Amino acid sequence: QVMPSTNKVVTILSRSHADHNVYPSAGVLFVHVLEREYFKGEFPPYPKSGDASSDPITFNTNLMGYPDRPGWLRYIQRTQHSDGVLYGSPTAEHVGKPSVIEITAYNRRTFETARRNLVINIMATEEFPLPYQAEFYIKNMNVEEMLASEVLGDFLGAVKNVWQPERLNAINITSALDRGGRVPLPINNLKEGVYVMVGADVAFSSCLREVESPHNQLRCSQEMEPVISCDKKFRAQFHIDWCKISLVDINKVVPVYITRPDPGTGILPEFGEYSPPSESLMGRNYFSDFLITLAVPSAVALVLFFILGYTMCCRREGVEKRNMQTPDIELVHHSSIQKSTKELRNMSKNREISWPLSTLPVFNPVSGEVVPPIHPDNYETTSMPLMQTQTNLQNQITIPQQRPSG
Repeated sequence: QVMPSTNKVVTILSRSHADHNVYPSAGVLFVHVLEREYFKGEFPPYPKSGDASSDPITFNTNLMGYPDRPGWLRYIQRTQHSDGVLYGSPTAEHVGKPSVIEITAYNRRTFETARRNLVINIMATEEFPLPYQAEFYIKNMNVEEMLASEVLGDFLGAVKNVWQPERLNAINITSALDRGGRVPLPINNLKEGVYVMVGADVAFSSCLREVESPHNQLRCSQEMEPVISCDKKFRAQFHIDWCKISLVDINKVVPVYITRPDPGTGILPEFGEYSPPSESLMGRNYFSDFLITLAVPSAVALVLFFILGYTMCCRREGVEKRNMQTPDIELVHHSSIQKSTKELRNMSKNREISWPLSTLPVFNPVSGEVVPPIHPDNYETTSMPLMQTQTNLQNQITIPQQRPSG
């Protein structure tokens, strides 16, 4: 069902109750609410508990036959326990082109699905587009909060009291995140902000023009709030950033025509549909390609293997051939060097090394005892001096001395 609020302040609001048609007008904000309460009855009761009031439900919306929605239509659902909202503003080029939107609801607890179709028939209007358009930035609202019928009606009512137009329409609503805004911190109940564009048939009021004064422009450049006389009419419910307000008179806007270059070869034309190849095409045999891909590297590797084998095995000279090509005097000289080296090595094995005195047994001339050496026979003595004094011995021998007579 379609529920315009009044004939002066126009928005198109509808709700999902069954497969039905809606008839929004071009240039007027269209809002369609996907109610969870309605889709709960479409799911069968869960065997373990028949209560489906707390089931998480999500929605998927797309144009029939396509994976996404039309470009002018947007969708938002904040949580799995809140209603979904379709919203957007169709333009004149969409007039007369009915769009079938498939709405699929998913029960995330039971994995059941329910599907409904929404047919949107866009109607033309004689007063489209409205010549004077103003866009407000509301800092204390999220987009789904602003799309609520009572909140949007309160805002349009406040704008109407300030502007005093004969006809006032909500043209578009955009989240600040879609304009490059950042996600607010989850403190102090901060909101992401929302842009609301409205159109009217009369010129802007003096209150809206106050933001263009040099004094307010200076305050905006210094990041200070401008002084607006009608701000108190919004402040109770809506916090408007007056530095971001945009006032556009489309009668004074000069259209800009951009000439597109002619597409070159290889670019499909903008009209027509792509015709894929038919199924009657003959399949290609890749066996010959496989053989070529495998045989050529194998043949090259085999040739290289034979060349390397011939070089390593068949081209070796050997010791006899080398000796035949070497002069006799060099062979005799080399043989003498080998014999001398072998003889020196044999002699080094048989040489005797004299042991240092510290390793020999010590004789005590008084008692006649033989004291064992300080170090055993297998002790490494290469780094020890050849002679050691008796004062360094652990078993020092004291020799008695004669006393002089008298």
